[in-house]
Amino acid sequence: MIDLRSDTVTKPTEAMRRAMAAAEVGDDVYGEDPTVNRLQERAAEVFEKEAALFVPTGSMGNQIAVKLHTKPGDEVVIEERGHIFNYEMGTPAVVSGVMLRTVRSGNGCGHLTWDEIETALHIDQPYYSCPTGLICLENSHNFAGGSVMTAEHCSEICERAHALGIPVHMDGARIFNASIALNESVADLTRKCDSVQFCLSKGLGAPAGSILLGSKEFISEARTWRKRFGGGMRQIGILAAAGLMALDESPDRLHVDHDIAKRLAFGLADIPGIDIDVESVVTNIVIFDVAGTGKPAEAICDSLRNDEIMAISFGSRIRMVTHCDVSGTDIDKTLNSMKKAAVQQP
Repeated sequence: MIDLRSDTVTKPTEAMRRAMAAAEVGDDVYGEDPTVNRLQERAAEVFEKEAALFVPTGSMGNQIAVKLHTKPGDEVVIEERGHIFNYEMGTPAVVSGVMLRTVRSGNGCGHLTWDEIETALHIDQPYYSCPTGLICLENSHNFAGGSVMTAEHCSEICERAHALGIPVHMDGARIFNASIALNESVADLTRKCDSVQFCLSKGLGAPAGSILLGSKEFISEARTWRKRFGGGMRQIGILAAAGLMALDESPDRLHVDHDIAKRLAFGLADIPGIDIDVESVVTNIVIFDVAGTGKPAEAICDSLRNDEIMAISFGSRIRMVTHCDVSGTDIDKTLNSMKKAAVQQP
């Protein structure tokens, strides 16, 4: 199968498997797993943050951050296609007792400007208004097609938010993809954020795990909430060993995923009935509209599956994501299958 559903489907490399088998382990709930500790220290070093915490999933990392930055009854401002709003099962309401106030980015790129955020803020409002407790950003932005936010853009939002006493959390699940696309370090892209979550298990290719970063005090409290959420996993150095390799080695090859995604986008643009903005494809996510083919997106994905190609449909659009297990040859096969699948039969 050529699996383009997500970069979460990557398989650990043989080198990762060897590192996992040989990993030195201890009880991480007691803070005694040396491999986890090395991973956390390395992540904090790379992002130039005070401390880091290994968590089993990106969603857990995001939700710990929401919990710690807010109090029940607060509102969280987020772009309306953000992962925390759409794909984390209403956890902010269930666990933290907060509401999400969504705002659509005016230019469609998924990254809100301060002017757009400011209109949604509740600061010094009447007591019966929900006060703004947090702003959540996402970089790269998944369902805006892997679009990226510059360090300057992020810093402006953080500075203006902090002037009002509002913290900022960055869902940086694919922050390394943004870093490569922009040629800016992950530290610069997140420097003024109060907390950051990034995934080891997406483009970086580890089998599981994410990292939450922030101040020492924040991470100390986050460890407590990780345990409350069921994320204390004992001898987890087996996974952390793969995470260390992913963190240190995988960013250097992400440009390959971006190049292949661009190649896919150009090929799709030549297929009648497919609508795609090729210039907007700057990382590893390719989203395109197939309404012009006269066929439902789901039907096209079914046709692709018959050719052993997997993609995700939503509405009239299809998403394909490139990753370390996808080659240029795979893209050629995908484009050939797309040409067949998109043709309207007489």
